[in-house]
Amino acid sequence: MTAAPVHPLLAVLHRVADGDFPPATGGVDVTGALPGGWECVLAFTGYAVVATAVPPAQVLAHSPDGFGGAHAPDFLRWLAGPQGWLDSLDVTLVARGQGTDGGPARLVPRDDLVEHPRVRRARRLRQRVVAYGDDRGVVTLADGLAGRRELSIEVTRPARRTGRALLADALTLVPAGEPVFAAVAPGNARSLRAFLATGFTPIGAEVLIAPDPRRRP
Repeated sequence: MTAAPVHPLLAVLHRVADGDFPPATGGVDVTGALPGGWECVLAFTGYAVVATAVPPAQVLAHSPDGFGGAHAPDFLRWLAGPQGWLDSLDVTLVARGQGTDGGPARLVPRDDLVEHPRVRRARRLRQRVVAYGDDRGVVTLADGLAGRRELSIEVTRPARRTGRALLADALTLVPAGEPVFAAVAPGNARSLRAFLATGFTPIGAEVLIAPDPRRRP
């Protein structure tokens, strides 16, 4: 069986996870749309990637740049189209899976969480979503943006350090050393602190887009 092609943005994300960042020249790369028709703009320091079905010449004619211009509101609204959906601007984070060294996992799959709002959102945005959880909260692992391995959590027991403990256990669900990504709204300071405290590193910022179906590339 022929393997599915790797989206160019996934290759960039994996290089960045290894510390190999693109040159900070202010440049912008335009790639094809993401699987499922999703689009996005992801920016690193001095460099941005616009994943869209719109031809590169049309995108670049609107003068996005890697110094913040690719996330300018006017550019994002033009890219999405009048009725397109724009997600929030999120911090892009990466960590490494911890594995369990053959021991039992603290978190197990929970089919009963399929209607939980966190899981429903994950299923709308991602593929191959698996939900985990306990009395502390809910974790989802899925294939997300450009096919990257993506983790999200929602704490239901807001005790001190609960989120950090839940995230630490979630990282054991990912094989040791494998990159796992997360997207956190910067205004969600409590969540952002929890991710940073459990070994996640900020590498950029992203906006996910569902383009207006009437938009013409």
